Amino acid sequence: MARLLLDTHAFLWWLDDAPQLSAAAIEAISDADNECYLSLASCWEMAIKSSLGKLHLASAVERFVSEQLAANSFTLLNIELRHVARVQKMPFKHRDPFDRLLIAQAITEKLTIVTADKAFAEYSAKLLW
Repeated sequence: MARLLLDTHAFLWWLDDAPQLSAAAIEAISDADNECYLSLASCWEMAIKSSLGKLHLASAVERFVSEQLAANSFTLLNIELRHVARVQKMPFKHRDPFDRLLIAQAITEKLTIVTADKAFAEYSAKLLW
């Protein structure tokens, strides 16, 4: 059993059955023995991008995410103070604040991040792509 944290793009590509999602990611997310998590940070990122017109969701972000979590048996990973504190200790190799928080969450919670972002490899988080 693996515990997977989906990066925002991996979550959206999974929902869209997008060809950009790797075969390994599809296999891992599809495996019912694995636990899949979506960070509240990704929800925040989707809300911002949606409000800027850079992301079009089928409904408001709260409804969209709630429905998709339930439909896919994914779990919402809340942002804890210990996750934010971990960001403070991390080297500044990735500039995106959402991604830095995802990395911190993955390290703190011992999750594998499902991401195509090569910059994540600069950190000690376990990656899958």
